[in-house]
Amino acid sequence: MLKTVQKGNWMEIITPEKWEGKSIEDIFRKEWEVSKKLTHLFRMENKVFVNGSKAAWGSPLKLGDRVLIKIFEEEEPNFIPSFFYDIQVLFEDEHVIVFNKPAFMSTHPNDDTDKNTLLNAAQFYLHSKGEKEFDIRHVHRLDKDTTGAILFAKHALAGSILDRMLEKHELKRTYLAIVQGHIRKKKGSIHEPIGRDRHHSTRRRVSPSGQDALTHYQVIKEHTNTSYVKCWLETGRTHQIRVHLSHIGHPLIGDTLYGGKPLFNRQALHAAKLEFIHPITEEKVICYAPFLDQPPLFKGIDIHSL
Repeated sequence: MLKTVQKGNWMEIITPEKWEGKSIEDIFRKEWEVSKKLTHLFRMENKVFVNGSKAAWGSPLKLGDRVLIKIFEEEEPNFIPSFFYDIQVLFEDEHVIVFNKPAFMSTHPNDDTDKNTLLNAAQFYLHSKGEKEFDIRHVHRLDKDTTGAILFAKHALAGSILDRMLEKHELKRTYLAIVQGHIRKKKGSIHEPIGRDRHHSTRRRVSPSGQDALTHYQVIKEHTNTSYVKCWLETGRTHQIRVHLSHIGHPLIGDTLYGGKPLFNRQALHAAKLEFIHPITEEKVICYAPFLDQPPLFKGIDIHSL
């Protein structure tokens, strides 16, 4: 675990053994795999100091060197803070925050008039705490009617590292779904490409010309005509779980877009668990998202067992 200390606009790191002999350039481009554009910005704007002096980006660090990185600057937020209702926080520090998204709330605005989104609520939450104005950014998305854990970065450096981790499938997301019928094979994988449905603007479908998509699943509970299914993703395509389970003949209850019966007022899908290695401190973070629906959709399930 990497120990960091916030000092005003700066993050202080005392060079650990694993950084000894590596340059600041190595840390940004090889250890953190920060984008070339953002690395260039940090270098050109002198946002890294070593032992009180502007960093020589190619010089090797020594054990105990005091590294300061300017990451906590105020930024003009791209989205207006808006109070919809209190959003549950599952994990938070100065770098990242994980919210438990309620149903019927978009992750981010789709146009200038859309202000009741999770991104607007996140801005309001930070504003109400008296924190500096940050341009907080979501790392991944959840559908409007899907509930559960969703990760945000509080600053550009954490955002860039997490974007790379998402691309490399290093964020593990576990979902719980309620589907129609009983799935014959109780544990397996659905590896089918997903593309747009040219006959429906918001719908996706399994298509040979679509993007690669892989969903793992396990049936954890069965009722008379329904099954509770745990799903975890190797890819993050739009509507992936909904499309894949519908494709094998078991659409989500409430998911009328993909053939589900309207027994609930939304698709029965919840992002129950989020696991990742912290982008800065390297600690293991595991977040469990309690069910939010009233009355409850998911009954008799201990999310900590997933």
